[in-house]
Amino acid sequence: MFKKIALLLGLMTSMLFSLVAHATNATDPYALVDAAAKQTFARLKADKSLVKSNPDHLRVIIREELLPYVDNRFAAYKVLGNQIKQTTPAQRDAFVEVFTEYMVSSYADALAHFDKQTIKIEPGNTPGDSNITAVNVSVKETGKPDIFLEFKLRKNNKTGEWKAFDMVAEGISLLSAKQNELGGLIRRNGIDAVIAQLRAHNAKPLVIKS
Repeated sequence: MFKKIALLLGLMTSMLFSLVAHATNATDPYALVDAAAKQTFARLKADKSLVKSNPDHLRVIIREELLPYVDNRFAAYKVLGNQIKQTTPAQRDAFVEVFTEYMVSSYADALAHFDKQTIKIEPGNTPGDSNITAVNVSVKETGKPDIFLEFKLRKNNKTGEWKAFDMVAEGISLLSAKQNELGGLIRRNGIDAVIAQLRAHNAKPLVIKS
C-alpha cells in the first residue's frame, strides 16, 4: 500500500510542478496546480517514445519541468531538522544538491509507472495572508477507489510565488518519511557519509520495471 502511495505521490508531484512559465500563474497555487497537471500529461505523451528507449529521459523531464518550481532547499533543510545546527555551510550546500537529485530520481521512478490515472483539482479558498497553503487533488482510475492527496505549498514573501515542499497521501507525508529515513542515517553515520550514499544512489541508471 505504501509503495503504491509513494508512486502516486511522485507522479502527482511531477504533475504539480510541470509548469510553463509564460502560461502559469505562480502567484495562484490552484491555477498553478491545474496548469501543471495538464502540461505534464502533454509532456509524457509527447516524450513516450524517448522514455521507452531511454528511461533516464524521465529525469530530464523532472529537471526541466519540476525543479524550477520546487523549494528544494527548504525541503532539504526540513529533512535535516535540528541536525542542521551540526553542519557547516559547505555540508548544507552539498546535502541540498544530492537531496535534490535524490528526489529527481524518486519522481522519475514514479513517472515510469504512469498509466491511466486521471486527476481532479479540488476547489479551495484563497490563502489570504498565510504563506502556507494546501491544494487537494483526487487521483482517479477506472475500477479502483479514488486516492486523495494534499500538496503543501509555501509562498516566497519577496516574489509572491508559490513553490511546493511536501505532499501527503493517506496521512503519509513524503517529507516526513524522508526526514525519518535520512535523519536516522545522518545521526548514525554523519552527514558526509549520507551525502556520499545519496550521490552513489543518484548515479545509478533508471530502470523501468514491468
